[in-house]
Amino acid sequence: MKEIIGNGSLAETLKDTDKDLLFFASGVPNSNETRESEFDRERELLLSQDRDKHIVYFSSLCIFFDPDSRYSQHKVEMEDIVKTFDRYTIVRIGNPDWVDNPHQLIPFLKDKIESGEPFEVYDEYRHLLTRDEFLYWIDLIPDRSCEMTLTGERLKVKEIVERLR
Repeated sequence: MKEIIGNGSLAETLKDTDKDLLFFASGVPNSNETRESEFDRERELLLSQDRDKHIVYFSSLCIFFDPDSRYSQHKVEMEDIVKTFDRYTIVRIGNPDWVDNPHQLIPFLKDKIESGEPFEVYDEYRHLLTRDEFLYWIDLIPDRSCEMTLTGERLKVKEIVERLR
């Protein structure tokens, strides 16, 4: 039986998969978070899950690109906890292009563009993952423990802004 922990855009999207797994889509929503209470909340919720179930945990590509941030360190800690479950899948994703969380790249940029507010465009790459691509890979999760890295399309932030305009 499918179980989805979380209520954001990612959790909502998981309703469209036929996989009967424990999807843990409830995390720290802001990669710039500094309050330890937010990290503790996710840790406690993860630790309260049934370790006999095949859990799918959503991590971030940031662990490779910004390993020293508090958010990245937290994601690595959560991955280590997930690895104590009987069966697990760790899914590391870039920037989902369909979510509405204002702390995520796409909603942030859309808001700035629509409001006409100025914003700085950094000369760096980001990885955009579409909803269809996300669901495609979720449906391929095997019945064994594994780790998946879903990069999506690699674009300069400037290119992303141009697409959104």
